[in-house]
Amino acid sequence: MTMSTLKIALAVALLGSAVPASANSIVPPGPVAGIAKSSIGASPAGEWNRLSRSDGKNIEVWTRDGDSLNKITFFGGIADGQPLYKERDKKNMPLPKVQANMLVADIPVLFETTYRSQYRVNKMSIDSQEMVQVNGKPAIRFTYTFVKSDDEVLRSGEAVAALVKGKLFLVSYEAPSIWFFGKDLEGFHQVVQTLKF
Repeated sequence: MTMSTLKIALAVALLGSAVPASANSIVPPGPVAGIAKSSIGASPAGEWNRLSRSDGKNIEVWTRDGDSLNKITFFGGIADGQPLYKERDKKNMPLPKVQANMLVADIPVLFETTYRSQYRVNKMSIDSQEMVQVNGKPAIRFTYTFVKSDDEVLRSGEAVAALVKGKLFLVSYEAPSIWFFGKDLEGFHQVVQTLKF
């Protein structure tokens, strides 16, 4: 067993004890509206589990195997002057804020800076960026990799984001780079293809 496989196995074991089954609800295939208490809608092709957690007012997390192993995070209409996540230490480690007049191209930097502070990520890179259309709106698609200091597992991610009426809508998918990332990437792409803001 390699060190990476051991770390993932440990994450699975810890997740099993950390998230009670009653904290989740099933997201069935088909149209889903009001995601992240916002105007986001999507039509997943398969079933996901919606986690009950409080990362922020307009955040919703879906997973299939646990949020340490694969997750889609929806940020629904983060307003001007607000951070992506609920801040853990506003005084000593303030998070960057969404700006209504920011450019779509600024979103990956906001995302990276947020992760470095919120999750104490010391290794992170934005690996690619491209302008796309999501439901007819100008958006950015970007990929990234990162390592959290608490588990040292290399994770890969992909996200799409748009600014709509001065609010940020962002949907990201991430998982450990080995095996888990590829496992549900197609499911994430299907969600993105059906996104509505």
